[in-house]
Amino acid sequence: MHPPAYEHDEIRNLYPGVYFLHGSIKMGPGMRMNRNMIILKDGDELSLINPVRMNDESISTLDKLGSVKRIVRLGDFHGLDDAFYIERYKCEFWAQDGQETYKSPQITNQISTSVESPFPDSEFFIFESAKYPEAALLIKKQKLLITTDSVQYHSDWSYFTWFTKSAFKLLGFKTGINIGPPWLKRVTAKGDSLKTDFKKLLELDFDSIVAAHGLPMRSGAKQALKQEVSRVFK
Repeated sequence: MHPPAYEHDEIRNLYPGVYFLHGSIKMGPGMRMNRNMIILKDGDELSLINPVRMNDESISTLDKLGSVKRIVRLGDFHGLDDAFYIERYKCEFWAQDGQETYKSPQITNQISTSVESPFPDSEFFIFESAKYPEAALLIKKQKLLITTDSVQYHSDWSYFTWFTKSAFKLLGFKTGINIGPPWLKRVTAKGDSLKTDFKKLLELDFDSIVAAHGLPMRSGAKQALKQEVSRVFK
């Protein structure tokens, strides 16, 4: 039995071949937050990045958009709806080795520093110092960086309940770009730091970011992240 589809917006086009689904997840009584899925279209092939289960109407829209070829999990703490889509579309499943939060489905294509991205003019970035798998995907033509929990942009708190928003602010989240505080704490080994990983990330040529939470930051993302890296790793 798969988890249900929670409330979400309609699929919208961000860039040529890049679509965005802004949705939500309920974590308990009075606790709800947003989460996002990116859809990449190459010809008739679709790839779902950090999948979010949709209602039947939106799945029909997805099917009209193209044929789902692959599911891509970029972060270990996301994967709730991967099995639903893989079972439905019998497609490839791309993820890093060593998944801990959601140990299934079985990976068919492993993401690593030596693996070529299946998307045209793109590349994977791996947070090599992280205790748990975390990656990002750079779409070079649009200078778009797709992340999971590592980098988030919150311009508002859509789909957040008052309780969850208050809890997030206590955890260190703010309006604007964030290096996810709970994520950073959990993936950083004792006595270690991810500063080097973020310095390497900033060497990539990107200007916009879309994460598994928050909303897209359409421009100025790299400069904003530079400032956040300086603040977090001062």
